[in-house]
Amino acid sequence: MPNLRDKRIIVTGASRGLGAEAAKSFADQGATLVLMARSRERLEEIRKSCRDPDKLLSIDVDLTDMARLEEAVGKAVEFLGDVDVVLHAAGGGLGLRSELLGYSDFHKLFALNLGIAVEINRLVAPKMKERRTGYLVHVGSIASSEGVGSVGYNTVKAALAAYVRSLGRELAAYQIVATGILPGGFSGPANAMKRLEASQPEVYKRFIEERLPRGVMGQARELIPMLSLLCSDDASMMGGCMVPIDAGEGRAYCV
Repeated sequence: MPNLRDKRIIVTGASRGLGAEAAKSFADQGATLVLMARSRERLEEIRKSCRDPDKLLSIDVDLTDMARLEEAVGKAVEFLGDVDVVLHAAGGGLGLRSELLGYSDFHKLFALNLGIAVEINRLVAPKMKERRTGYLVHVGSIASSEGVGSVGYNTVKAALAAYVRSLGRELAAYQIVATGILPGGFSGPANAMKRLEASQPEVYKRFIEERLPRGVMGQARELIPMLSLLCSDDASMMGGCMVPIDAGEGRAYCV
């Protein structure tokens, strides 16, 4: 596992799913963390379950409220002293599955899946440029490269992949590494797959049988080694890359 000891990291979407799993792993590796999500109660549960919880700060905030988001990032910088890494784990489809979404619904999806990352990066990257180091890691989806989800979800995840690819090129000259992952289906604390398993077990079972070559649902912890690499100094060649990690679920040749 790459070394994240003493890295100063912001994790969005840290109250559940991959964000929560990453927070626990990064804390175990000795990182200092700021955890962000809407639920104060769940954030505090995650923080207290981590190693050395006093090295973690939880900030409950609606990340799509850009004024409050800027304030939250300010608090994070004050706590951390500076930011070495941002893991953008917040995202989702918001249950918006219509093929003819209106602008307001698309705007919500863009705000959640792309706007949060764009704004946080805008706020932290200037100092990273001055220091000539930094890691901006984004959680995309298999839907970033092929149409496996809803129209809205596919669209915003594809936009996120284009953003990371473009941003990675622009920031490389400053030794800032902008990267991400393209996961397939996986189960994590209170994430979408975990909720689907509880609410529609037959649909969940059919998803595994029809979509997953291994015949088993991936677990959030299986993504942690790749995320740890992308958050570490060993990721120097990864700028602009969105790395598929889908256990063979994907069918696209190029990403």
